[in-house]
Amino acid sequence: MNMKKLGFGTMRLPRLDPDDPATIDLEQFKKMADMFMERGFCYYDTAYPYHQEHSEDAVKEAVVKRFPRDSFLLADKMPILRVTKTEDYRMYFDEQLRRCGVDYFDYYLLHNLGRDRYINTEKFGGFPFIEKLKKEGYVRNIGFSFHDDAQTLDRILTDHPEVDFVQLQINYLDWESIAIESGRCYETAKRHGKPVTVMEPVKGGALVKLPDAAIALFNDFYGSSGETYHTPASLAIRYAASLDNVQMVLSGMSSIDQLDNNTAVMKEFMPLSEAEKKLVADITQILNSTETIPCTSCRYCMEVCPKNINIPEYFGLFNMHAVTGNKSNMYYERFSMNHGKASECIKCGLCEKNCPQHIHIRENLEKFATLYEQEG
Repeated sequence: MNMKKLGFGTMRLPRLDPDDPATIDLEQFKKMADMFMERGFCYYDTAYPYHQEHSEDAVKEAVVKRFPRDSFLLADKMPILRVTKTEDYRMYFDEQLRRCGVDYFDYYLLHNLGRDRYINTEKFGGFPFIEKLKKEGYVRNIGFSFHDDAQTLDRILTDHPEVDFVQLQINYLDWESIAIESGRCYETAKRHGKPVTVMEPVKGGALVKLPDAAIALFNDFYGSSGETYHTPASLAIRYAASLDNVQMVLSGMSSIDQLDNNTAVMKEFMPLSEAEKKLVADITQILNSTETIPCTSCRYCMEVCPKNINIPEYFGLFNMHAVTGNKSNMYYERFSMNHGKASECIKCGLCEKNCPQHIHIRENLEKFATLYEQEG
C-alpha cells in the first residue's frame, strides 16, 4: 500500500459534549473518514484508553465496517500501564481485536514506554509477546510509542532490535528541548535504523496558536496568501514530515476543517524549503524567548544537591509551560522518579553556588512546585 505521510490520530475525535471525551460524534467522524479515504490517505491510529476507551469502537463503526480491510492501515497499542501479569497481554490484545472488529493490526505498539514502564514490560515479557503476535500473523509491524529521554530510547532499541519502528513526539519546538529531547530521540532511532512515526507534530495545538510576533513573521513570509496549506499547523506538520527517517506523521483531527487543511497539505507533500526552515528557526526563537529560566542543563547543580532534585529537567518543564501554557504531569512523574521532588528542596543554596548561569534555583524550584505539586 502506497502510504501518504499523514495518519489520522483518533485521540481527539469530535465530541457531542465538549466536556465528555466518551461522547464521540460518530456521524462527524464518518464524514471525516470518508474525506480522508477519498483523498488517498489510509493510516488510522488508535489506543485502548483514548476517549475513555471508546476510540477503538468508534474506529470500528466509522472505518472498519465501512471500508474494505485491505484499503486502510490500522495501528493500535497495548495498554502496558494496566498489565500486572504476563497473561494480561493476551487478554487486552483479544479485547482490542474485538473492539476494532479486525483479525489483525497493521501496526501494533507497546504504549507509552519510558524508563519506569520499561522495567515492568521486561518483567512481564511485553516484547516477546508482540514478536509472537507478528510471527502468528496477528500484527504486521511491531514497535512502541515513547516519551522519555534519548538515553533510555537507546537502551530499549539496543535491547530489542526486533522492533520495526518507533513512535516519537517530534515537533520543531521540542527539537532541542532539554525536557523532551525530540531531536536526540529522532537521531537515536535513525542510528538504530528504525523508521519513525511522529506524534504531537503541532504540540497539542500549541504550534497552531502562535504569538503575534510569530504570526507576523509567518504572514510576511507567505504574503498573507490565505492558501490552504499556508497555516501554522501545516508548517508544523510539514516540518515533521520533511525529516528523512519519518514514515508517518499523526494528526489528532477534531473537525472537518482540520482534516480538510491537513489532507490538502499532505496530498502532494512538499518538504520544507531552506527558506521555510529558516522561518521555523525564527518562530522557534520567538517562542523560546518567553522562557523564564536560562538553564543550559549543565547539571552542575545536581552534583551538589543533597536531595538529588532533578533541577534541569524540572526547569525545562517550567519553560515549556511558559511557552505553551501546557503542563506535562506525565513528564514530571518520570523526571522525579528516583529523584527528589521540587518541594523537597531544603534551600541549602549549594546548587546556586555551583550554577554557571547564576540562576536563583531555590526561588524557581518553589515556583515550579507551586505549578506542579499543588492542586488547582
